[in-house]
Amino acid sequence: MLIGKYYHHLEDKGRLSLPAKFREVNKSWIITRGLDGCLFLLQESNFKQELNKIAQSSLTKKANRDLLRLMTNEAKELEVDDNGRVNLPNYLIDFANLKKNIVVVGSLNHIEIWDQDHYHDYIDQIENQAESIAESIIDHD
Repeated sequence: MLIGKYYHHLEDKGRLSLPAKFREVNKSWIITRGLDGCLFLLQESNFKQELNKIAQSSLTKKANRDLLRLMTNEAKELEVDDNGRVNLPNYLIDFANLKKNIVVVGSLNHIEIWDQDHYHDYIDQIENQAESIAESIIDHD
């Protein structure tokens, strides 16, 4: 289970030190475009599970094809080095508009990598909607 919030800095050449708690989980990751302006970092098995869910939907629907393309076309395998760092591809750094200050958050089955300012803007925006978000997805018996 991947949970928690950690503040880090993006180093030269796109290197990012993963939180120690996440390094222990896996040495090999898949990074791809995320949603809402972040990057998704997934263990290979979780990446395959997510793709299988999308692939089970009909490829005759444009939205399914588009999501599959977004998740796979820019995905890249990453290895954690001996110092616990990964090298983020420049095209994904640009996509997520990552600057020096980074937030790395565990989101249950994947890690999200955010620019710190963008992350806090996003969280502030949804924080005011917490109750309505919960009510819209939680089944009340």
